[in-house]
Amino acid sequence: MQRPTKRDVSRKPLGRGFPRGSAIVVIATLIVALAGWTWHTSAADDLFAPPTSGLPMPPRGTVNDQLDEVRGQLAILQLQLDRNTMILGNSTTYQIPADLAAAIYDIALSEGIDPRIGYQLVKIESNFRGNARSTMNAIGYTQLQVATAKFYQPGITEGDLYRRDTNLHIGFRFLSDLLAKFDNDVHLALLAYNRGPARVEQILANGGNPKNGYAEAVLKGYRPTVALSPE
Repeated sequence: MQRPTKRDVSRKPLGRGFPRGSAIVVIATLIVALAGWTWHTSAADDLFAPPTSGLPMPPRGTVNDQLDEVRGQLAILQLQLDRNTMILGNSTTYQIPADLAAAIYDIALSEGIDPRIGYQLVKIESNFRGNARSTMNAIGYTQLQVATAKFYQPGITEGDLYRRDTNLHIGFRFLSDLLAKFDNDVHLALLAYNRGPARVEQILANGGNPKNGYAEAVLKGYRPTVALSPE
């Protein structure tokens, strides 16, 4: 992965508070909320339990409120089930540990990246090896150069980029910024990730095609929920 110039990508601190505003991040927020969710079986039991003698009847609307609460719990549990299914499926497909599969899924979502693209990008860049290092001194799962990472976390070191979550966060955030820069054209964003945004812009400005096979490799077998921009 090539480093951007200062005019290519705006500097954004790694520790910003909120994920990107997109439908996929809404799902991520719900999944995170599940971590603190408690399933109250008593709510369901109360729907069918006869009123206790001597106690006032519950106010009208209480049963409907309880039903709405249960539906909300079930919806979030379904999201958690979908998450676990994808994590376990990709752990098997890519033959990687479940904790790595979970980290890629959750961090991709938090940075506004479709996890399916996240898995493929990590496969192509490093073959899921956290200690990978290229001849261009690109490091870790997403093959980041220190100069690129410093746009997002000033003072970051090579050692920091060997940390799984740090590397994934910065790599996916860089890709997310490139998607914004290239008007959500996934092919161009991936090419810019691989070749550098300045190089891709130069080729386009000269009427050329920056295509080199990288985007196709990352998107192999990918089926988006919305149409991708053509390359």
